[in-house]
Amino acid sequence: MFRAIVLIILLAAAAWAQRGVQRNTNPLGSSPEVATAGRALYNQNCTNCHGLDATAGDRAPALAAQRSYNRTSDQDLFDALTKGIPGTGMPALGLSTDDSWRIVAYIRSLRASAADFPPKGDVAQGEAIYNGKGECSTCHTIGGRGGLIGPDLTNLGARSSVRRIREALTVAKPHPPAGYRPVTVHLKDGSMVRGVLKNENNFSLQILGTDDQLHLLSSNEIERMVRDDASLMPSDYDTRLAAEELTNLLAYLSRLVR
Repeated sequence: MFRAIVLIILLAAAAWAQRGVQRNTNPLGSSPEVATAGRALYNQNCTNCHGLDATAGDRAPALAAQRSYNRTSDQDLFDALTKGIPGTGMPALGLSTDDSWRIVAYIRSLRASAADFPPKGDVAQGEAIYNGKGECSTCHTIGGRGGLIGPDLTNLGARSSVRRIREALTVAKPHPPAGYRPVTVHLKDGSMVRGVLKNENNFSLQILGTDDQLHLLSSNEIERMVRDDASLMPSDYDTRLAAEELTNLLAYLSRLVR
């Protein structure tokens, strides 16, 4: 009897797990071609509420924002598109089954990490650009090698989307993120330290310098400190690099995982 009960429980668990797999399976797949077709359909049918390319909407949430979502599986999204969401302004779109699945593939691609949907490009050439013309390794570390003043990129492809990586390379940030604000500190002995401010209190500063050294400075050593609102991260790679070079760099960065 005990064995029979255990067997029933195991079979039920397996059935539930299989159901979960099925709920997250798009019958059209998740290839770039399917997602691209879904993007066109999305922009024809969904932008009035959810915004162009799912970035922001006037009457409904952005679908590509970096946040948690109530509907995460393929089936959940498909149901929302084909049945609407009761009690909200989301109607059934009345599209064909295949077109609905194409939009699902597009939305999932926006929420996925870069490593899930890496862009095409020459990865080897991208790595060469990273270490050469792009000068990325001057500030960033991959696998323990490179500069320290910028964020570690070892797991970039797993924690960022392709969109965010591209924006980091081509769109200037209005304010540097915490821990990366550039400062120049003039010391009373006439020397100067240039880097990013890591910690600050009434008595001391911690600055990671452009020399990749951590400088611990007490307040009585400091003559003055100049804060810079502009990030040290270049945002002109779309003009600094040729289009193919930028594509190859994105292909390399998107595949960085631990």
